[in-house]
Amino acid sequence: MASILDEYENSLSRSAVLQPGCPSVGIPHSGYVNAQLEKEVPIFTKQRIDFTPSERITSLVVSSNQLCMSLGKDTLLRIDLGKASEPNHVELGRKDDAKVHKMFLDHTGSHLLIALSSTEVLYVNRNGQKVRPLARWKGQLVESVGWNKALGTESSTGPILVGTAQGHIFEAELSASEGGLFGPAPDLYFRPLYVLNEEGGPAPVCSLEAERGPDGRSFVIATTRQRLFQFIGRAAEGAEAQGFSGLFAAYTDHPPPFREFPSNLGYSELAFYTPKLRSAPRAFAWMMGDGVLYGALDCGRPDSLLSEERVWEYPEGVGPGASPPLAIVLTQFHFLLLLADRVEAVCTLTGQVVLRDHFLEKFGPLKHMVKDSSTGQLWAYTERAVFRYHVQREARDVWRTYLDMNRFDLAKEYCRERPDCLDTVLAREADFCFRQRRYLESARCYALTQSYFEEIALKFLEARQEEALAEFLQRKLASLKAAERTQATLLTTWLTELYLSRLGALQGDPEALTLYRETKECFRTFLSSPRHKEWLFASRASIHELLASHGDTEHMVYFAVIMQDYERVVAYHCQHEAYEEALAVLARHRDPQLFYKFSPILIRHIPRQLVDAWIELGSRLDARQLIPALVNYSQGGEVQQVSQAIRYMEFCVNVLGETEQAIHNYLLSLYARGRPDSLLAYLEQAGASPHRVHYDLKYALRLCAEHGHHRACVHVYKVLELYEEAVDLALQSPCWAGRGLALKLLLSLQVDVDLAKQCADLPEEDEELRKKLWLKIARHVVQEEEDVQTAMACLASCPLLKIEDVLPFFPDFVTIDHFKEAICSSLKAYNHHIQELQREMEEATASAQRIRRDLQELRGRYGTVEPQDKCATCDFPLLNRPFYLFLCGHMFHADCLLQAVRPGLPAYKQARLEELQRKLGAAPPPAKGSARAKEAEGGAATAGPSREQLKADLDELVAAECVYCGELMIRSIDRPFIDPQRYEEEQLSWL
Repeated sequence: MASILDEYENSLSRSAVLQPGCPSVGIPHSGYVNAQLEKEVPIFTKQRIDFTPSERITSLVVSSNQLCMSLGKDTLLRIDLGKASEPNHVELGRKDDAKVHKMFLDHTGSHLLIALSSTEVLYVNRNGQKVRPLARWKGQLVESVGWNKALGTESSTGPILVGTAQGHIFEAELSASEGGLFGPAPDLYFRPLYVLNEEGGPAPVCSLEAERGPDGRSFVIATTRQRLFQFIGRAAEGAEAQGFSGLFAAYTDHPPPFREFPSNLGYSELAFYTPKLRSAPRAFAWMMGDGVLYGALDCGRPDSLLSEERVWEYPEGVGPGASPPLAIVLTQFHFLLLLADRVEAVCTLTGQVVLRDHFLEKFGPLKHMVKDSSTGQLWAYTERAVFRYHVQREARDVWRTYLDMNRFDLAKEYCRERPDCLDTVLAREADFCFRQRRYLESARCYALTQSYFEEIALKFLEARQEEALAEFLQRKLASLKAAERTQATLLTTWLTELYLSRLGALQGDPEALTLYRETKECFRTFLSSPRHKEWLFASRASIHELLASHGDTEHMVYFAVIMQDYERVVAYHCQHEAYEEALAVLARHRDPQLFYKFSPILIRHIPRQLVDAWIELGSRLDARQLIPALVNYSQGGEVQQVSQAIRYMEFCVNVLGETEQAIHNYLLSLYARGRPDSLLAYLEQAGASPHRVHYDLKYALRLCAEHGHHRACVHVYKVLELYEEAVDLALQSPCWAGRGLALKLLLSLQVDVDLAKQCADLPEEDEELRKKLWLKIARHVVQEEEDVQTAMACLASCPLLKIEDVLPFFPDFVTIDHFKEAICSSLKAYNHHIQELQREMEEATASAQRIRRDLQELRGRYGTVEPQDKCATCDFPLLNRPFYLFLCGHMFHADCLLQAVRPGLPAYKQARLEELQRKLGAAPPPAKGSARAKEAEGGAATAGPSREQLKADLDELVAAECVYCGELMIRSIDRPFIDPQRYEEEQLSWL
């Protein structure tokens, strides 16, 4: 085990490479480089707005990027922060001394409510300049408004909640439509719903928040100076237009649940954190007398929405009677508390103050602080200045906080995009689970970290947690890359060793049977996992050795099947004499090489089933490579052994059409040994042509002779066209024995005259040989069998034999009576032949006389050539040059006839024609005068053929027949009109 760890450590150290371009810093155990390349930006960044108000600021609200502030007692300043250079001033038109008590702006930034100290309320819409009083609201000092985020739009607020200083909660609805002089008022209705009480009676409604949960339930949270009330309920189906009346009606008979704290600031403020504008809030913070109550909001809880509640107590110098907090806003992980001279930010996870931001005295005391839920920006103001807080990457260090709290899931969620931090969290979680003895969870976490492999492995080994170690190794194996082959081989081998050791420990324990089965199933899942297939295949030799060393033959077979190592599976079955299972594996996977290897073993035990499998595979098997197995099997000579070999060989020859000589030769040997009745049928079916048979003729001859198959030998001789030897063998002749075969074999042969007669008739084109063979048969019949009648039958069977050819073979004591009929038949045949010859001689004499008469007539025939006659080829006058005249009437110039005849002559005649033309051109012209002519003829006779002889030979070649009427024209009937060699040239000439 230690050697495996050392080797894996070496492989990991070789694979650690510092990326080029990285600063020269140390690499911690996590494997990540920690280098801060730029200064960290603070989470909360304050910015003073470049704005100097003309009058003191009395109130400020921000929502949906719309900022509204009241200046003095009669001016309203509206600023679209997207167009900050275009502020909008609206005069309230107040002539009395009423001051702005509070302002409320809805989530869309469209509906602004201005509560005056004179218990009046003004309404201003974003798209209008007109300030409209709300008559129905008069007489109520509004302290809080609960906007309807589900139904509110830019044109209508929908049903909203209004809290007053007298403790009343009203339901109202506002519309932005102005109409004419007598048009509808903006306040559609204003009706009371509920009264909040404290111990002394009704108390001011300091805060109101109305929300709807994801499950359709509605809830309202209202606060007084000391209490926090919860109203929870589900609106009736289709009753959205009824607003909140149904929700509050449920608490008519009993008060709603509330939280109360004894200390009193004289006011309180409630803040919510909502991730998205129209989603349900996730957290709350309530600024009250004792401190800040904060926690999570769980809309799914039936009794109370508040969960994970904690109280952050005010530090010394802050609170009732000292420096009371003025306002509170809530972000994702902090709440910001506004004091008269500073802003303190407190982490909601740890309760620690992470920011104290003091303001200069020249700006005056801070008045209030609000949050724009749509942008997440925070706004604080004094009477003379406005400040904005930007929140940047608030969650960047939250993971550390959750990590210190051992809330690992949340820590991983907030550092998922930072691999170095995620590795730290996973390592801490793994250590925590290990200390808690949750070893499997620890192994899963360790496998995801970059911690040193050998340290983790040794930790599990020391704790004797093999199951957790196996889990760790499996997950490490799954994370390896394709190039890390060495590590993968080590891990797969180690995992196999762990599984085998555990199975071996559990196998003999009857109480751990269930655990043994589960471990076995896990081991098989590991071996058959497609994700590990590549690594298992690469280390299959080592795994087989491990399985063999543990004696786990069952899993050896299982693993071999998964790796498609069917050779090992078949070998295992053969070793355990499970031959049918081995054949089933071979037949299922149809690998020819495995059949070749294991057939010699299987055929000795299950020959019939094996041959059936061979036949099923058909042409996929090479029968030549199966012959050694068949030869080894059939050496026993038993009928069953030979019959199975013959069955497969016959399938190859008859069905597959095999033509290999080795297959046919082996089939011949099987027939010769075990089935002689099929031998001759096979030879006859193969045919009598030596070029078409697929077996070795000489081998077949020797094989048939060795086993004494007489007629088969004769047939082979016939195929070899050794007819004389075939007849001798059929007649048991000593001449055949002299050709090298043993005489003792001949003595066992049976004489077969009919077979000899069949052999004698085979050389049909060689009459001399046929006659010789029939004479052999006749001599054998006369001399050996002394059968005159059979001898006479031979004469009748072969027309080439005559009585005089057979007579010398008869002994002297044979009387003429034995072949009297044969002699008479022979004499009759001679007489008939003589008569035929006489008739042919008479016909020849008559034909010769007719030829003489035709020659006499031809000598007197002549033709007339007129001056206007023309050559049949060139159409020029015939008498201009030497010409030829044929009896058919066609006339040709000598040179024209020569050109017309030459293409149709054979090659040798064309050569002869050229030779005659050359000799004729070289011969001297005929001399004038008879004496000189004779002298020239005598000299030419001595030198060679005369000029007249050359001309006669030339005429015989050229003018033997008319070129238009003779055989030359008939032979040229299939010749194309245009010479193929000149076809393209002729075609181009026509274009």
